[in-house]
Amino acid sequence: MNRRVTALVSIVVWGVVWGVVWGAALAPAGCSSSPGTAARPAAPTAAPSPAAAGSATTGSAEPAQPAAEASVLSTEILAREPVANTATVKHILISWSELSDAFQGHLDPRAAKRSKADAEAEVRALLKQLADGADFDTVMKAKSEDVGSANSGRAFTVTPDAQLVIEFRQLSLRLRPGEIGVCQSDFGFHIIKRIS
Repeated sequence: MNRRVTALVSIVVWGVVWGVVWGAALAPAGCSSSPGTAARPAAPTAAPSPAAAGSATTGSAEPAQPAAEASVLSTEILAREPVANTATVKHILISWSELSDAFQGHLDPRAAKRSKADAEAEVRALLKQLADGADFDTVMKAKSEDVGSANSGRAFTVTPDAQLVIEFRQLSLRLRPGEIGVCQSDFGFHIIKRIS
C-alpha cells in the first residue's frame, strides 16, 4: 500500500510541476498560470499601456459617477454568471510602480513612474477613448504595457482552465461579444474586449 501512495504522490507532484512550467511558458506576458504565481513577462520593448474601467463599460445605460468615486473595475460584469465557456479576447494592461515585483525586473517604464491612482486615471482615459469610438487594436498597440499583446495584437482564447490569471479568466468569460470590461490582477488593470 505504501508503494502505491508514494507512486501516486510522485505522479501528482510531477503533474503540478509540469503544469506550472508549461502554464508559465504558455501564459501571455504579464499573466500567470495561477493567482499566486507570476509568469516571467517578456522584456519591455517600447510597448504601449492598457487600461479600462469597471462601471464604465461600453454601452452602459447608467449615469456616470464622478471619477473620484467610481471604481475602474467592472464589478457588475464580474457579478454576473459566465456567459461562455470559451471566449476570444484582447487586452490592454496598465500597471503601477508598487507591482514591480510581479514583473521580475521587466516593469514597463511608464508603469514605474505611476501610482495606483495614476493607473486608475489612465484606465478611465482609455475607456473614454474606446467609448468615443477609438479602435481597440490601435489603443492596445499604443498603450498596453503587456509587450506581447502590444507588439503582436494577438487575441487570447480563454477557457475556465486557461493558463491565465484567474481575474482575467473570470472577466473574459462574463463579457458579451464586443463588450469591454476591467479587472485587476497582481500585474495591474486589464482592459479586456471580447472579440467572439
